[in-house]
Amino acid sequence: MVVMPTGMGKSLCYQIPALTIPPDNPHRELVLVLSPLVALMHDQVSSLQRKGVDAAYINSSLDRSSRNDRYREVAEGKYRLLYVTPERFRKAEFREAIGKRCVKLLAIDEAHCISQWGHDFRPDYSRVMEIRDRVEHPPTIALTATATADCRSDIYRQIGIDESDIRLFYQGIERPNLTLDVQSVLGDSEKLEAMMECLNDPAYSGGSVIVYFCLIKTLGRFSDDLRRLGIDHDCYHGDLSSQDRRRVQNRFLFEDGDIVLATNAFGMGIDKGDIRIVIHAETPGSIESYYQEVGRAGRDNQPSRCLWLYDQQDLMTQMQFIEWSNPDAAFYGRLYDTLVEHNESCRAFGLEWLRGRLQRLSRHDHRLATAMAILDRLDVVAGPQPPECFEVTGALPNQLKSDEVLSEKKRRDQQRLYAMVQFAAASGDRKAFLARYFEGTH
Repeated sequence: MVVMPTGMGKSLCYQIPALTIPPDNPHRELVLVLSPLVALMHDQVSSLQRKGVDAAYINSSLDRSSRNDRYREVAEGKYRLLYVTPERFRKAEFREAIGKRCVKLLAIDEAHCISQWGHDFRPDYSRVMEIRDRVEHPPTIALTATATADCRSDIYRQIGIDESDIRLFYQGIERPNLTLDVQSVLGDSEKLEAMMECLNDPAYSGGSVIVYFCLIKTLGRFSDDLRRLGIDHDCYHGDLSSQDRRRVQNRFLFEDGDIVLATNAFGMGIDKGDIRIVIHAETPGSIESYYQEVGRAGRDNQPSRCLWLYDQQDLMTQMQFIEWSNPDAAFYGRLYDTLVEHNESCRAFGLEWLRGRLQRLSRHDHRLATAMAILDRLDVVAGPQPPECFEVTGALPNQLKSDEVLSEKKRRDQQRLYAMVQFAAASGDRKAFLARYFEGTH
């Protein structure tokens, strides 16, 4: 288990072992990397290939012909380093190809995604135990910048390795070149004033800037304000097409896109050394999210500023997010009954029909997406998205019928948000607060 600050070289921990595999590879060895994001894979593989390393990825960005070619190449023994998402193990063609290789090392990148106590839980990551079984239990390395003691223990349990068999490399969270500031504000006008003051600070000029938002509509308002003030920038959020998101990311990385206003979807895989300023214009939902996002600043080890504009009204948004990400037992029961009793209608009219039936008071919350992901994780449905999500494959588990069990996850989410409030109120060295939080002594 490796816990190491963002930008400090976690990827070397599995890239170097791949380089020790002989080029002729008589034993058909392979380092297999489980990674959560397509963009992250693209950037790492492109960088490795430029250095002459025979690395590759297999993900949904490849067309069918290219994927089949890649499966064949893997089966034939090509590549020493292969990046995939955990979802790839759902595909029989991939399982057949990887079964013909000897996995020398299994690397689990962004390992906090495994844990339900992590801040960015991904259901397919909970299948890592099955994946380890399938590739015959190779040496395994889990890597993250953000895992509390509880999260680490849950990771060990989820991947099926006893904690006594884990060697922990905890490098702390110290980034001496980062200045962490929290500025209390009231309303958009004070936020905009503080933002402009930060952007115009000559001590942090000459580099790139990321301004993070929680809500797309808030991002849009500030984008309009900045354009009126003559501040050129790009916007990145989930309502853009994948092509537009990729264009913004490439412009930021390789061209002159110096300022990006973004939701938290922007950042994983962003390896740019000269990010001088990271501003949180709205309150993050957890210390883990906050730390991962500020960790993108100053990777060139030059002084960089991380400014959180703290408006207590923003806590309401995060409290709503917690409600959406924690459906209660009644919601799971209604969803399951609807999938079983009205399956033809679900298939015919899709998720919008289902959302309207389940969420008559507010059709814009995200409980359905959360619940579908959990049903998929627990093998109740065949997949998280249509049409697979409408194929019921198992009974509703007892844990989803118990509000006592479900409320524990919600309570932990609320505790993480409260830790943000404590962080804002902390006096003295805020980095010491973060260190206590991640070491489990907070």
